[in-house]
Amino acid sequence: MAENEWLAKDFYKVLGVSKDADEATITKAYRKLARKYHPDLNKTKEAEEKFKDVSEAYDVLKDSQTRQRYDAIRQFGAGGARFAGGAGGAGGFDASSFSDIFSMFNGGSGMGGMGGNGSRIRFTSNGAGPNMSDIFSMFGGGQRSQDSAGFQGTSGFGGERYSQPQEADVPEVGEDITTDIKLTFKQAFKGATVSLRAAGETFKTHIPAGVKTGQKIRLKGKGKPGKFGGAAGDLYLHVQVEASDKFTLRGDDLISTLPLTLSEAVHGAKVSINDLDGNPVTFKVPACVSSGDEVRIEGAGVPGKNGDFVGVVQIRLPKRSSMSLRRVAKEFDKTAGETYAEEIKKLRQN
Repeated sequence: MAENEWLAKDFYKVLGVSKDADEATITKAYRKLARKYHPDLNKTKEAEEKFKDVSEAYDVLKDSQTRQRYDAIRQFGAGGARFAGGAGGAGGFDASSFSDIFSMFNGGSGMGGMGGNGSRIRFTSNGAGPNMSDIFSMFGGGQRSQDSAGFQGTSGFGGERYSQPQEADVPEVGEDITTDIKLTFKQAFKGATVSLRAAGETFKTHIPAGVKTGQKIRLKGKGKPGKFGGAAGDLYLHVQVEASDKFTLRGDDLISTLPLTLSEAVHGAKVSINDLDGNPVTFKVPACVSSGDEVRIEGAGVPGKNGDFVGVVQIRLPKRSSMSLRRVAKEFDKTAGETYAEEIKKLRQN
């Protein structure tokens, strides 16, 4: 913001502080307003404009030198300086309002070379005295041109250039954290409440039912803390599920083998196996099933979802044969007929 606009801006009012507020009070007021109106936290157009005004005010008031210039220019404007064609015809003016400004930058000595009646002012351009082009430009549309006294506009008083205000502290969102979490098959299938520690904080969180290896779970606000009032980052849990020797998960279905005798496969049967909790669950097996066929119990998959408990048929034979068993097996093939034998041949060829 150009200094020639300072007369129209009451930065103390923007921040809601008094004109004699110290630096700590100004910073505290700014941070409070920045959190309220920051575009990342407040998406309204009005908030965006408010945030610009607040940042602009803080840029000026946070630096003691910039604040001193601001106060001087505001005091000068409030004093009602009058510019008019005076004696000599080269832009005379009533300079009484300048005395306070010059005293601030010349150790309280007032306006060097000024007569007691204010009728004569003497300036120097060797850096020892104040440069007036910035103040004049406020009343001349902001343009800096060489004035009638021979001064070329620079950027500061006393031969010193103004430094650009440093960037204000604005709310920053904290960094995200990614970490691994190992779950038993049962925890992954049924869901579980686990204790975690991240960013120096220990807390509990619920793992939803049905998660699988490779999935990521996002915990909002559990990452690294933000800065200057910004929101905390997120915590991402990279899931790893321990394998089970009996069960697998396919989508929302719980899968297990369903061992059958040859007789059960031929006649059909009611067969019970234990679920994840060790409780018996009964499958109704239809007649003439083959290994690989699936038998389902609807709704017994992942809790709260539409999965099933699926038994995959596995016909088991004795590990040792006998003469009577071989005789019965031949009789079985003969009784099943040629159609059965042809189907087996086709399956082998495919």
